[in-house]
Amino acid sequence: MGLHDEVGRRLKALRRARGLSLSELARRSGVGKGTLSELEGGLRNPTLETLYALTTALDSPLSAVLGDPPPGVREGTGGVSGSAVTAVLLERYEDVDAATDVFRVTIAGGATQDSAAHVPRTTESLMVLSGTAVVGLPDAPQTVSPGGHAHWRADAPHRYAAPHGDVHGILFVRYPKADTL
Repeated sequence: MGLHDEVGRRLKALRRARGLSLSELARRSGVGKGTLSELEGGLRNPTLETLYALTTALDSPLSAVLGDPPPGVREGTGGVSGSAVTAVLLERYEDVDAATDVFRVTIAGGATQDSAAHVPRTTESLMVLSGTAVVGLPDAPQTVSPGGHAHWRADAPHRYAAPHGDVHGILFVRYPKADTL
């Protein structure tokens, strides 16, 4: 079973657990009903932007549809890509207050990716391993060099850019639990 099959199966189960029809999830997420149906059926590879739109509409972290990272995960395996960012889930940590997803990310050199807002009170932190990233809120971008880090609200539209070549880093996405909102 490939990544898109597993994501489709998990997405469908999560939608059903929330009591939503395909049409309602499509409306809430802004993802076309046909696209959603193909994703759930494992017939289409999801983009990072599409998965975030769907999981945000389902009040769930991205890892809810990606599942647990495989043992010994390596860069370039099991990742999901957006217009500029490729993310590989490394870890999911959950406590009583929040779930935190840890990703190994690559931001493609010369590219920019605008991400939609996630669920309320979600935050993101990026530690840059190599390259120089420009990340965070569009009206308050943060430039981060190797060894540095940035932290921003992810419940508002935010951006990832690598103006001078590929950026490699570790991204932490912290989602509050619904009952702690």
